[in-house]
Amino acid sequence: MDNPAPHFDQLGTRLVGSWALVIATSVVAVASLGFLAALGTPPGADFGVAQTVSWFRDHRDAVRWSIWFLTVGMLPSAIMFALLRRVLPAPHRDVFLIGVVGYLVLIGAQSWFWGGLTLHANQLEPAVARSILDVAVMFGPVFTGTTTTMIAPVTLLALRRRSGLPMWLGILGAVAFGEQSLETVTIFGSTGFTQPGGPMNLQLGAGLTLAWILAFGFWGGFRGEYLPSAK
Repeated sequence: MDNPAPHFDQLGTRLVGSWALVIATSVVAVASLGFLAALGTPPGADFGVAQTVSWFRDHRDAVRWSIWFLTVGMLPSAIMFALLRRVLPAPHRDVFLIGVVGYLVLIGAQSWFWGGLTLHANQLEPAVARSILDVAVMFGPVFTGTTTTMIAPVTLLALRRRSGLPMWLGILGAVAFGEQSLETVTIFGSTGFTQPGGPMNLQLGAGLTLAWILAFGFWGGFRGEYLPSAK
């Protein structure tokens, strides 16, 4: 299949790059780093009930700050992903969009559980806190379904050198996609590296996925060629 024709404005100028996308991606990068720095290393599936309550009592302000960074980052994230969708042809851009919507919705939903546990941290019942946290930590394993849906169409295009996407983005995407696919094993984990909400979810997986998102965003902002809007 031939590549779609590049998009030109009314003056015949080829539309390449977007300062709006560069700015949005920069804000997402700052918000993401703020979120990670504030949250630190949260409890995973192997925390005991007493440890869980103690952690939320000690880190309630940090959790709220992390949710604040997450909340203010939603709008620039939406702008970033909407502009990135414009560099992709159909049906790839539609699959990408489905993954992105799931990505943003799941992140927001998970924050409800983390934030809720901080509201009355001094009154938390250990067994109740642990049960609510169990729901929250399963976010990581299920989240891999949205990230692979988001990464796959872009990576396929880049590896095939379609739509002007660079090979290096395809290679980075293949690494991130492979790791996220392997990360589905955390659904069955309980302790250690592969536990839900553990290092494989929150350090390795989140780090690779964020690196890919920011790389795609900055590439699109500086070098992306925009296609006609989807009908």
